[in-house]
Amino acid sequence: MVDKVVEATKIAQEKAPHLKIDGELQSDAAIIPAIGQKKAPGSEIAGNANVLVFPTLETGNITYKLVQRLAKAEAIGPVLQGMAAPINDLSRGCSVSDIVNLVAITVNQAASEKS
Repeated sequence: MVDKVVEATKIAQEKAPHLKIDGELQSDAAIIPAIGQKKAPGSEIAGNANVLVFPTLETGNITYKLVQRLAKAEAIGPVLQGMAAPINDLSRGCSVSDIVNLVAITVNQAASEKS
């Protein structure tokens, strides 16, 4: 799985060099500053990540649901990439707000494909 993360990080850095992007961080190192400093010293992102990218839908779903519930954070997604058409996923336990947010993202994905 780490190969997917390495490749995704490389592509993201090439497409958006103005963004602070780091790769191959474990979830705890990405969002907990003390752990980020230990596991990734020198990283500008470690411990302060505000976007998490996962190599598979399964790992992303597990982690984002845990972070959302434990941190009482708003999580939008998962947002799927690389499909022939804009397709995203909602869990059975989603709220009306979850539906509205993901529909907005999907509409924007569809609109950007048309231009």
